Amino acid sequence: MPRVESLLLLFMLSIPFSQAWSIDYPSPIANLPAIWTNNEATIPYNTTYADGSMIRVILVRQKPAGFGPSFGCGFICTAPCKVFLFAVFFMSIGDPNDPAFNASATPRIVWTANRYRPVKENASVQFNKDGNLVLRDFDGSLVWSTTTSGSSVVGMNLAETGNLILFNVMGKTVWESFAHPTNTLLIGQSLWQGKRLSSSFSETNSTQEGQFYLTLLDNGLYAFIDADPPQFYYQKSFNIADAIVQSKRNISSDQVKNSTAYISFLQGSFSAFLSFNSTDIKLFDISLPLPSSAQFMSLEDDGHLRVYAWDSVSWKALADVLHVYPNECAYPTVCGAYGICSQGQCSCPRRSNDDDLFHQLDDRQPNLGCSLETPLSCDLIQYHKLMALPNVTYFNFANNWITDEESCKEACLKTCSCKAAFFQHQNVSKGSCYLVPKIFSLMNYQPEVAGYNLSAYVKVQMLPPPSSKRINATAYHVGVPVLVVVICLLILMIRRTIVKRMEEDDPFKGVAGMPTRFSYKQLREATNNFSKKLGQGGFGPVYEGKLGNVKIAVKCLRDIGHGKEEFMAEVTTIGSIHHINLVRLIGYCSDKFHRLLVYEHMSNGSLDKWIFRKNKSGSLSWATRYKIILGIAKALAYLHEECRQKIAHLDIKPGNILLDDKFNAKISDFGLAKLIDRDQSHVMTKIRGTRGYLAPEWLSSTITEKADIYSFGVVVLEIVSGRKNLENNQPEGSPNLINILQEKMKVGQILDIVDNQDEDLQLHGSEMTEVIKLAVWCLQRDCSKRPAMSQVVKVLEGVMDTESTAGHDATGRDGIFDASSPLSPVPVAAR
Repeated sequence: MPRVESLLLLFMLSIPFSQAWSIDYPSPIANLPAIWTNNEATIPYNTTYADGSMIRVILVRQKPAGFGPSFGCGFICTAPCKVFLFAVFFMSIGDPNDPAFNASATPRIVWTANRYRPVKENASVQFNKDGNLVLRDFDGSLVWSTTTSGSSVVGMNLAETGNLILFNVMGKTVWESFAHPTNTLLIGQSLWQGKRLSSSFSETNSTQEGQFYLTLLDNGLYAFIDADPPQFYYQKSFNIADAIVQSKRNISSDQVKNSTAYISFLQGSFSAFLSFNSTDIKLFDISLPLPSSAQFMSLEDDGHLRVYAWDSVSWKALADVLHVYPNECAYPTVCGAYGICSQGQCSCPRRSNDDDLFHQLDDRQPNLGCSLETPLSCDLIQYHKLMALPNVTYFNFANNWITDEESCKEACLKTCSCKAAFFQHQNVSKGSCYLVPKIFSLMNYQPEVAGYNLSAYVKVQMLPPPSSKRINATAYHVGVPVLVVVICLLILMIRRTIVKRMEEDDPFKGVAGMPTRFSYKQLREATNNFSKKLGQGGFGPVYEGKLGNVKIAVKCLRDIGHGKEEFMAEVTTIGSIHHINLVRLIGYCSDKFHRLLVYEHMSNGSLDKWIFRKNKSGSLSWATRYKIILGIAKALAYLHEECRQKIAHLDIKPGNILLDDKFNAKISDFGLAKLIDRDQSHVMTKIRGTRGYLAPEWLSSTITEKADIYSFGVVVLEIVSGRKNLENNQPEGSPNLINILQEKMKVGQILDIVDNQDEDLQLHGSEMTEVIKLAVWCLQRDCSKRPAMSQVVKVLEGVMDTESTAGHDATGRDGIFDASSPLSPVPVAAR
C-alpha cells in the first residue's frame, strides 16, 4: 500500500467508531479473530434483488453521496442461489436512516476469492489468530486462503478504492485483493507482468473461466483467446530501451534485467510502466474518459475490455479500451467459429459452385458461427481437402515459418489437427505459412488496403466416392443367391483350416526368453468370463483375473488386425526385459481370433487417478510423489541406456504409470515402443503418442529416446502441480500447464502452479522448486539440450544438481516447448 494510504488507515483507526462509520451497516474494518458463517442468522446484513441474486455483507465501505455505489465484501450468489462466492462488489445503499439496502441496482462483482470453486450455504470465512484469512465450505473443506500465517496480520480493511487489505500493526499491507485480479480492474489497480485478467464464461456465469485473457508480457500488452495454443487478437508493444532513453535516466543493464512491467487503471488513462527498485518509467498510455463518478474496467465474454461508469441509476459502458486492427471484425468470436465477418455482417464459407460445405448453427443468429456439413475425421484424412477462401484473412498470424504455398498446404493436409492454412506472401514461391489448429472468426479484407497478399484455405471433409459399377438386375437376382451358397460353403471349409492352423500358431514360437503362452479358455476362466473391468487401455479393455492365488490383469486387443503391430511390439519389448519399475508381463494369448496380454496386477491402479483426483483429502504426499518420479526416471534410464537396443516408449503419461500396493511406480503399455540400435542416431516413424505429451521433434517424424524425456518432463510437472497439462474435461477457456509455468517463471513464482490447498505440499517448497527446474531441463525444445535419464536419476538421488549440469538457465523459459500443439513450436512467452 502507498505510504499515504497507510497513514490514512492509521488515522481512520484512531477515530471513534460512532463518528467514522454509519452504525446501520457493518464497518469496513475487522479485527482478528473473527468468523462469519454464510447464513441469514449469523450475517444479518443481507438482501435479495429483483433478479434473484443475493448478498450477505460482512464489510461495507460507504461512498460519499452522489459518487456512486458503495463497496461491500461478503457472500454473493446469482439465482437460484445454490452456490456462493466470497467477493468484493459494488452495492447500492439506501437512506442511512433506513437499515434496508436499496435493491434497485443489482451488485457488481469486482473481485472474488473462489471464482472457480463456489461454496454452499453455511460455508464460513475465518479470520484466524495467526493472520490467515480462510474460506471453508459447509463441510469444513479448505477452499481458499491468503496464506498469510505468521505475517503479523492484525486486521482487515475494505479500502475506499475497493481493495480488500490485510494489514499489520504498523498499518502496512501484507496481502491485498488488488494483487490478484479476476476479470475486473478498479481505479488505482494494476495488472503486473505474469498476471492475467480473465473473462467470465458468460454474463450470467461467473464461476467458469471464459475464453479470453489480458496479460502483460516482456514486450507488450496482449489479449489472447485461450485456444490450443493461445491466439492473440490484440497487441500493444513497447520498447524498453527507447523508454529508458526518453526518460533520460541512467539505468544499468542489471537493473533492466531485474525490472518488472505493470499496467495501471488510472483516472483518464490505462498506463504501462517499467518498475525498478525505486523507479518507474512510463512505457505507454491509452487515453480514457475522465471519471465523473465511480468507474471499473472489465474484460468481457466477447473479448472486449470495457470501461463502465455509474450514471446514478445503473452502470453504462463508457469506452472500449482495445482497438483491434483493422476493425471490430478482428475480435475472435464476433461471427463464431468459421463465420466470416464483413462490415459487421456474418456469413459462412461458400464455394463458387454453390456446393455448400458449411451451414449456420442458427439461421436467426448468424453470429453464433458455422459448422461443417461433414465433420472432419482423422480416420478419413485421405479425403481431407483445402477449400480456398478468396479475400479472407484471420486475426492472428503468429507462429509462422517461411516456405512456399504448396508446402504450406501439404503440411496442413498431413496434420489432422490443422483446421486451416494461411499463406501470406509477395509471390507464391516464398512466404509465411500459418497453420491453425482451431478456427475462430474469419474476416474479409482488401489486399490493396491491407498491404499484403494472402491465400486462405479451410479444411473440409469429402466423402469417399461411391462405386460406379452397375449390376444387371437379372444377374443380380439369379446370380447372388447362388454366389452366396458357394461362398458359405467355401467359408466353412476355409474356417476349419484356419482355426486348426491358428490353434497351433504361435508368433513367438522358438523365441528365447518369451513369457508364458495361455489359451483363450484359460484366460476366460481366470477372469470369470471377463466380468470385472479394471479400465480401458489404448488398444482395448483391461480385466481383473486370478491364476491360482496370484492376481493378474488381462488386456484384450479387440481389433486384432489393426493391433497386430502393437501386440508384437509389446510382447517382444517387455517380454524380454526385467526391471523393478517396469510392469511385468506374465504371459500372452495368441489363440484363434484373440490376442491378449497378461500382466501382474497393480492394486493402486494408474497414476492419473491419484494426481488428478478432485477429493484432495486422499492426495499423495510429497514423499510419495518424489518416490514415483524417481521410479519413472529409473525405468526410463534402464530402457534408454541399459538394454541391448535402446527402447523408446513413446507414450509416457500418467495413465501408463501403474502403482503397486506400496506406490512403487511401474511403466506399462509398450504398444507404441520403438527399438533403436545403439549405432542409430534416430528413427523415422509416424506420429504416435498422446496430445499434451508430444515432443517438438514429432513435427519432423525424426525421433530419438529424447522424446520420452520430454514426456517425462510434462509428467513431472503434472505430479508436482496436481493438474493436467491439457484440461480436456474442462471448459474451452481452461489454461494449459506449460504455458502457465512459462508465465510464472518470468516473475519468479514457479510454485504458484502447485495446488495451494494441499498442506503437505506447502511444506516442501524448496524441494518442489528443484524438481520443477529438472522438469524444465527435460522440456527443452532442442532435444540435444535435454538430459540423459541417467543424469535425471542422479539429480533426483542428490548426486548432482540441475544448475551445474544443465548447461543452461534451469529456470529460463525461452527454450521450453509447449506440448499442447505439435503445430506451433514457439511458446507464447517467446513471441
